[in-house]
Amino acid sequence: MKLRLLVLLSFLSFASQSFAQEGIPVYFDYLADNYYLVYPSMAGISEGGKIRGTIRKQWFSVDEAPSLQTLNANFRLGESNSGIGAIVFNDANGYHSQTGVKLTYAHHLKLGGDARYLNQVSFGLSAGMLQSNLDETEFRSVIQDPFITGTNNSVSYFNMDLGVSYSKMEFYAHFAALNILGSGRDLYSAIEFDNLRRYLVSTGYIFGRNEWQVEPSILFQMTDFTKEKTMDINAKIYRDVNFGRVWGGLSYRRSFDGAQFQTNGSFGEQRLQLVTPIVGANIGNFLVSYNYSYQMGDIRFDDGGFHQITLGYDFGQTERKYDCYCPAAQ
Repeated sequence: MKLRLLVLLSFLSFASQSFAQEGIPVYFDYLADNYYLVYPSMAGISEGGKIRGTIRKQWFSVDEAPSLQTLNANFRLGESNSGIGAIVFNDANGYHSQTGVKLTYAHHLKLGGDARYLNQVSFGLSAGMLQSNLDETEFRSVIQDPFITGTNNSVSYFNMDLGVSYSKMEFYAHFAALNILGSGRDLYSAIEFDNLRRYLVSTGYIFGRNEWQVEPSILFQMTDFTKEKTMDINAKIYRDVNFGRVWGGLSYRRSFDGAQFQTNGSFGEQRLQLVTPIVGANIGNFLVSYNYSYQMGDIRFDDGGFHQITLGYDFGQTERKYDCYCPAAQ
């Protein structure tokens, strides 16, 4: 009975985390000029195209620690106002994993100004097929437990993302509703929830028109079912050099909701807090970036941090199209 209770609690704990991060988890790779990974409306935002690949690994000293790999490409369709994109990803966390592919169509509507003036609103829609897996082959119970199948459970389902972006020279704002369909998975033998929706809003501005630029930005996200909310406060600095551009920044993520814990006979509450420095460079048409996230607080699973590398390649645009320092739209 105790084993059954522990397994059930573990399922529910992991399930609640996977619901909050269903699909591609929103980490900090969007700061490496990778906004399309988060917002469908950014597909084909530039005149040419972009390819981005990321690898993220947590807690190197922990077996079966969370890891994430993504690969995406997006580009403008010729001289039209339309863009398309595709994303593939693999996200593993212990006995749980998910893989998926998304295809995107976006339309960019110019609102005014000449060809060198960036002022447009963009709409994007992604449709994707995802597969969730729960490996129970190593689970053992002396007494037969209906909650443990002893097999590798797998289920596939369809979902969609919707995004809207507005860009005006150095200013930008984005909105996305992820997993907008109520898609049940029936992966767990206990309780299933159909509401997997998440909402994201971000905005930022790039100051400076000489060799140096500064970009403050924020990103807010909320999980619909649990009402969990977090906010990223970001700052990046760019420097133009003879081979391209180098940049660095710092991000601070904090949750609005805390978790109760008990230690040494006293109770406390801890909220998620992540500090993430990021560095990168644009070398010709290539991009390379690294970020490291450190979790703050008294209660941590491991002292190690979260490492992430992003590699990219831009094509189809030989010069800056707009008279602004707006990396995401160039």
